[in-house]
Amino acid sequence: MYIIDFLRSRGVWYEALLHRPASSSTKRAGSVHAPGRKVAKAVLVKAGDSFLLAVLPSTCQIDLARLSELVGEPVSRIRLATPEEVFELFPDCEPGVVPPFGCLYGLKTVVDSGLADSPEIILGANTRHEGLRMHFCDFQTLGEPVRASFTQPGASSVGRRKASRRERKRRAG
Repeated sequence: MYIIDFLRSRGVWYEALLHRPASSSTKRAGSVHAPGRKVAKAVLVKAGDSFLLAVLPSTCQIDLARLSELVGEPVSRIRLATPEEVFELFPDCEPGVVPPFGCLYGLKTVVDSGLADSPEIILGANTRHEGLRMHFCDFQTLGEPVRASFTQPGASSVGRRKASRRERKRRAG
């Protein structure tokens, strides 16, 4: 189902954000001039014999060990979905796009607690050039995700923090 139609049918406030096609949520954040911690990325995960949708800040990455504890599967049975699996499960989306509402596709959804810190979040829709700004509480109500902490800072976030520490030490020394 087209995400915008879903939101309209539920009478939920959202703001459509058209931007240059973005191949990642980090690029989407830059295109819509929003901090990456407020921009969500949706990731399809294979957990055992089923799939689940993980929604997390674009500045983070999934900690597979923590996610395995959350879903009750050994970490050896958790992996990111292949492009072919994504395409098969989301035929109404542009190839490679993972929508944030697993409920529309019969998928269990987990959302990282870090997104709940912001009253508004930006999500992707069905194509690489659409973003949606909406209230986190509406996303929580409509998507019925399990809220948990299952991420770690992304490599770029860690690198920026280390560079910042090095710069402070250089100035102090």
